Amino acid sequence: MAPEAVGSEQEDNHKDRLDTRASNGKMDNGQETQSSEGEEEGEEEEEEDEEPRLKYASLTKHLKPVYRNGDMTSAFLVGGDKMVIGTHNGNIHVLSLPSYTSLRVYHAHSTSVSAVSISPFPPPLPAPKSNANNRLASAQKSSPAPSIAGNSKSSTPGRSPQPPPVPITASNQIYIATSSLDGNVCVASLTDPKDVMLRNFGRPVQGVALSPDYKNDHSYLSGGLAGNLILTVGGRSGTSSKSNAGAGAAATASGWLGAIGFGSNTGQDTILHSGEGAIRTIQWSLSGKYVVWVNEKGIKLMRSNLHLETHESESAWKRINHIDYPDRAVWEEMAAVWKPRAKWIDETGLETDDLDTGHVNGPQPKSHSQTSHDSGTPLAKSTARRKRSEKLVVGWGDTIWITNVLPGDASSGKRAGKIARVEILKILRTDCIVSGVSLYTPSLLVVLAYVPPGESHSSPQYTPTSGRHRRQNALQPEIRLIDVETKEEAAVADTLIVSRYESLSATDYHLDVLPAMVISQKAASSKGALEIIGGGIWDVGMYPARLFSSSASVRSNDSHSAEGSSRAPSDLHVASPVPGSDQLVHPSALTHGMKIFIQSPYDCVLATKPTLTDHFNWLDTHAMYEQAWNLLDQHPEVAGDNFEASTESTPSTPTRAPAKGQGTLLDFFLDDRSQTTASGPSQRNLDSHVEREKRRIGELWIQQLTNHNDWSKAGATCGKVLTTGDHWEHWVWVFAQADKFEDITPYVPSTQLQPPLPSIVYELVLGYYVSNDRKRLKGLLERWSTELFDAGPVIEAIQGRLQVGDIGENSIEDGHVGRDWRILMECLAKLYLADGRPAQALRCYIRLQDADTAMRLIGEYHLVDAVSDDISDFILLRVSKEQQRSAPLTELEHASRDPIRLLVAEAHHGIVRSESVIKQLNARYGTPNPYLFFYFRALWEGETAIEGQKKAQTASKDRKQSLIDERLVATEGKALVSDHADAALPLFAEYDRRLLMNFLKTSQTYTLDFASKICKQRKYIPELVYLLSKEGRMTEALRLIIDEIGDVSQAIAFAKEQGDQSLWDDLLNYSMNKPSFIRGLLEEVGTSIDPVKLVRKIPEGLEIEGLKGGLKRIIREYEIQHSISEGVARVLRGEVAAAMADKGKGLNKGIKFEIGETHKDPITMQNPRTGRPRQVKKGYCPGCERAFIPEDPELLISFPCQHVFHLPCLLSMDGKGTEEIPASLRNLDWQSEFDRSIGPKVDHAALLRDQVDQGCPLENRDGG
Repeated sequence: MAPEAVGSEQEDNHKDRLDTRASNGKMDNGQETQSSEGEEEGEEEEEEDEEPRLKYASLTKHLKPVYRNGDMTSAFLVGGDKMVIGTHNGNIHVLSLPSYTSLRVYHAHSTSVSAVSISPFPPPLPAPKSNANNRLASAQKSSPAPSIAGNSKSSTPGRSPQPPPVPITASNQIYIATSSLDGNVCVASLTDPKDVMLRNFGRPVQGVALSPDYKNDHSYLSGGLAGNLILTVGGRSGTSSKSNAGAGAAATASGWLGAIGFGSNTGQDTILHSGEGAIRTIQWSLSGKYVVWVNEKGIKLMRSNLHLETHESESAWKRINHIDYPDRAVWEEMAAVWKPRAKWIDETGLETDDLDTGHVNGPQPKSHSQTSHDSGTPLAKSTARRKRSEKLVVGWGDTIWITNVLPGDASSGKRAGKIARVEILKILRTDCIVSGVSLYTPSLLVVLAYVPPGESHSSPQYTPTSGRHRRQNALQPEIRLIDVETKEEAAVADTLIVSRYESLSATDYHLDVLPAMVISQKAASSKGALEIIGGGIWDVGMYPARLFSSSASVRSNDSHSAEGSSRAPSDLHVASPVPGSDQLVHPSALTHGMKIFIQSPYDCVLATKPTLTDHFNWLDTHAMYEQAWNLLDQHPEVAGDNFEASTESTPSTPTRAPAKGQGTLLDFFLDDRSQTTASGPSQRNLDSHVEREKRRIGELWIQQLTNHNDWSKAGATCGKVLTTGDHWEHWVWVFAQADKFEDITPYVPSTQLQPPLPSIVYELVLGYYVSNDRKRLKGLLERWSTELFDAGPVIEAIQGRLQVGDIGENSIEDGHVGRDWRILMECLAKLYLADGRPAQALRCYIRLQDADTAMRLIGEYHLVDAVSDDISDFILLRVSKEQQRSAPLTELEHASRDPIRLLVAEAHHGIVRSESVIKQLNARYGTPNPYLFFYFRALWEGETAIEGQKKAQTASKDRKQSLIDERLVATEGKALVSDHADAALPLFAEYDRRLLMNFLKTSQTYTLDFASKICKQRKYIPELVYLLSKEGRMTEALRLIIDEIGDVSQAIAFAKEQGDQSLWDDLLNYSMNKPSFIRGLLEEVGTSIDPVKLVRKIPEGLEIEGLKGGLKRIIREYEIQHSISEGVARVLRGEVAAAMADKGKGLNKGIKFEIGETHKDPITMQNPRTGRPRQVKKGYCPGCERAFIPEDPELLISFPCQHVFHLPCLLSMDGKGTEEIPASLRNLDWQSEFDRSIGPKVDHAALLRDQVDQGCPLENRDGG
């Protein structure tokens, strides 16, 4: 049952309230609760499903020396790195944490120890041990405890030597105070056996609290059944004394004199409060400013004498507040029986409110922004004052109080002058007896709950004389986490397994906590967390050899019984280290969160926050595989913990019922150890184990989802958790057998796995979508690489689907015509490429009219020949059906340009012959055929470069060479068209008349009659005129021009072009009855026709408009022609005269004949006409090669080329065949005196010209 608010009290019988406990599904002393069996099973199932908030481990086996000789624990305290345990035999055990090795054991009392206190509290954490400290501890002499008041016996020679002393370190320099039912309070130093005091108060003492500054003020508080809260100050070490409380002035004077060195110095006792019943609990606050004690009337708080300000000097030992116990009948009877539990809270050591196990144990460091408030603001002042407050939790009976103790306010106002004030934050009522309480988080209480059996609280539970409990029907204790705000249990209570719990009562149990380790941000940023704490309390965990090999390790001695209540405490024995402990560090050394210790007379249990590994194991055990896998994915180390633990032992789970049992502490902490110790599996093995564990959990998760028919999430989970091909293959077949392809397909790997996923898996999925969802098929082929599967089976599946016939170009799917057909063809083309069949892929793209892809494939794989059987579809790559029906010629031309040009280019190369193209296009389209026209025109004009290639070709070649290549291609193309001239003629006539005329004028292979017929049908007169003229039917052609065209200019041009006089006559005859033609002839004929003849042929009386102007024009043209002729004649005569004058000057010049002796070496001479160099010998005859001499007898003939010959030699070389001089030349007197008259010269020249009319024979021979 959840705790109730105190304000909602009920007057029900207390026994009934005890019988109705928390709804946790437990059995009450072997009997069922009042609920039905079905309800109980449901509650148990609900309990099973709730994850424990704490995990537990038994420390009993580590505390075996405490329970030696049947001793039982009665008081318990932990702080810093120390655990102090008091037993019913009066022994005090001081153990070191976290190794739980005994530092010291001494016998302080003759009966049960009721309370333990430490000063300072908490003790300082140990610093790294120095060699100096160890040497000092080793040098210290061991001696037996001193005799006190003459009652102790001296040691006998037969006694065993005392154990080695405790090392003197900062963490060990503490004082331990214990109280007992024997009426004594013992205060002893841990390190100095001589520094011990025993004080007897005459009545059982149930509470003691050392001053936090006991080392300096030697004061402590105590109280018990006498009902007095006593402050004891002073006392001499090594003595036993009696309390002097109420002894009067003499005792006071003795105490003060002793304090200054006079008198016995037995200490001074002052009663601070009395008269309200037995005092059961006394606690000094952590700051030392406040003291809380609980008596039979309620909870009291007072200000201590420590840390007083100047204005607070009179506030020492003044009471602050009183809190009454609840006003209920049961409290009147049980207030003196129930043992109060008070705990001052260290709020910095609480766990975080986030109870999930997804973070490291312990509080997180605060950021700077959380503590950087301006101290001058009111908020900052209030916050600072609250920070100085101290939180107190008191559990008493069935009620818990949570309070804040705040410092007093020195300012004016209502609170002026108050010592301090107490704020009661919460009061919670429970259905149990509180045996221990503390704050676990800022909003959660941890309560050690004693659930009474089915009897009244007033039943006897406590025997003051022995401290033993005789009840044999008690229930097991529980640990409960209670939400402070809602006052409800945050989790189902955990039942603890302790020995002989049937005979124990609420007072036999104790709960204490070690706060969580606080790691500062600065330290955490510069060191690892383990490194930070390594120098403190956990240093022993990191370096166990320091402890086990140092003087702190002490050996066991024989135990001795106490001989009287006034005997001084004596050292007894300490347990030897656990065998093998120097090899195995205690696991709790590696946890940094809060540690909750639960003590019973026979057992000690440690509770801590579950780790990630615990959380993972719990999720795994409870089939919560999704959360387990996500946790493992985010924190792979949890699998590493299990991996290491599996090599040593099996970890235990938190105990929630006796049937489950409790594991060992080593098993419990093994997960933490594996995270931080250097020893462990190699990283490779660890990673492999993590992957295996993820696969295991992942497949369990998938199996769980499929069992629940959640196939969609199961498919998504497969994509997340499966990493190997064999696992994928298994689950794809599972989904396939369930016909759940849609759920698994999106997550099938699109990359190759190791080992690879068999291709049949992909083929199976693709085959399914070929038949059922073509859109998804397309998406899969876009996402999956074709390397993942064999394309052949999928191709066969698509071909088979297309052959069924229900999917075609005209089928309608979701309102789209031919959608599925196009998808299947695209997929088929892609698969053909993957299968190494680009030709088949090209055909698919042609049918799909995917021009870009088709052209790319043709270029990459040189597949032009592959389209030779399907040229008509190839040309229509970019021509849609709608365009075929209604698009204009220009649009069709643009759409089919690239395929046409490619076919033209391949026709030039001989790959796709023009005959094949013409045949297929004629068979497909008949007449008229625009695409065949485009093909013929491209051939005729030499258009071979497709878009984007022409510029590249032009840039890569010389411009001149490019033009040459273009002309060659055009010439070759014209020849190809000419081979099919009669096929091209109708197309040119149909689509391009300009090209038709060009073709008629250029080509010589077409049939004239066929061409004339086409032109006549279409009434293409200019073309027909050309054809008639080409046939020689000039008159008919001229008649067409005159009759059909009526263009005198064209008729005149035609007559001029033919140059036939008869045409002019025909033109005159045809024009005589046409005045407009006559005028045109007068204006344009010019000099082609005799104007007189033209005028004479004009019929008399024929009225011709513009006749006068025409005559004037023809006359003016003749005048201009005459003037031009005269000017030309004058220019010609002047030029002839100038040329004759130049020639005369040249003939008048003399010719220099060289003498052979002056030029013996040959020289190179240049032919003045040909410009060719020639090697000759100047002064020598080229014919006979004899040198010329001044009195040469032969006639010498010289040429402008500077060659000089003997006349006989020249005649023989001139082709005459003889060297004999003709008689006409021989009769001339060459040696007579030269006649200066012109006549002889002309005669001589004429005779020579007749003989030597070919010029220089050497130059003629060289081509000059």
